[in-house]
Amino acid sequence: MTQAEIQDAAQAPAETAAAAAPIRAYKAFDKNLQCRGFQFEAGKTYEHDGEVAACSSGFHACENPLDVWSYYPLDSRYAVVDLSGAVSRHDDDSKIAAARITISAEIDLPQIISDGIAYLMGLCNDAFALKPDAAASGNDSQLAASGNDSQLAASGYGSKLAASGNDSQLAASGYGSKLAASGYGSKLAASGDDSQLAASGYGSKLAASGYGSKLAASGYGSQLAASGDRSKLAASGYGSQLAASGDRSVCMSAGLGATARAGDGGAIALTYHDGTRYRIAVAYVGEGGIEPHVDYRVTDSGSFIKAQY
Repeated sequence: MTQAEIQDAAQAPAETAAAAAPIRAYKAFDKNLQCRGFQFEAGKTYEHDGEVAACSSGFHACENPLDVWSYYPLDSRYAVVDLSGAVSRHDDDSKIAAARITISAEIDLPQIISDGIAYLMGLCNDAFALKPDAAASGNDSQLAASGNDSQLAASGYGSKLAASGNDSQLAASGYGSKLAASGYGSKLAASGDDSQLAASGYGSKLAASGYGSKLAASGYGSQLAASGDRSKLAASGYGSQLAASGDRSVCMSAGLGATARAGDGGAIALTYHDGTRYRIAVAYVGEGGIEPHVDYRVTDSGSFIKAQY
């Protein structure tokens, strides 16, 4: 059973209803554009024959683009989809099961980040009358939340967002924005250049599409992804996953069991234990057989090998 299937099975579905109109949503897939073994293709429509129940049966997608990271890693393939027919909504997040799904268009990481920011901005703006600090569009805005499941979004340059609650979601589109979260399973996304993202909670997910972005995570099993050139990713938690697709990016992990990939001209530094002490192995894309956009891990002897999943 995959991680996605385990999570699906552990979470209770909501009631089934009929969709009045197609619902725009987002779906993640593995590298072959498959989900739980089912092969999809962009531009195609698929019908589910049988009961529709969130987390159990039907075609699944999320209205909130950032919620797809609860079920698939950051370096997945993504698509905008339309859901219709019978639908069943999840109680805990924006995941929906539907009888019919159309794979409208495949999108990349920067696009899902941008769409995620727009989605959170919409939610925050809707709640603005009750929570004036829920959203900010001005430059140098500062937002902070300490409650669980908080959602913060800012579009101004140099905005600062911080959340300490579990499962918080932070998003910023302005250049030089700073996002920080300490709660378990937090999701941070930034599309502006030179953004800085940091998370200390277990299983946090950080993603940035701007050039020169800096991402850091200290929690166990965190996932970091950056698509802009010259990005820097650092993780100290065990089993972290780092992926930088931009040129000349640097990925570094102080925790054991990490995997990392980098783009052309990039560098990777991973920690290992040789039985006596901790050591750091360094690899350079384009040298020693290290390929761009390929996941690597380091052995107990300090050798880089392709990661197997």
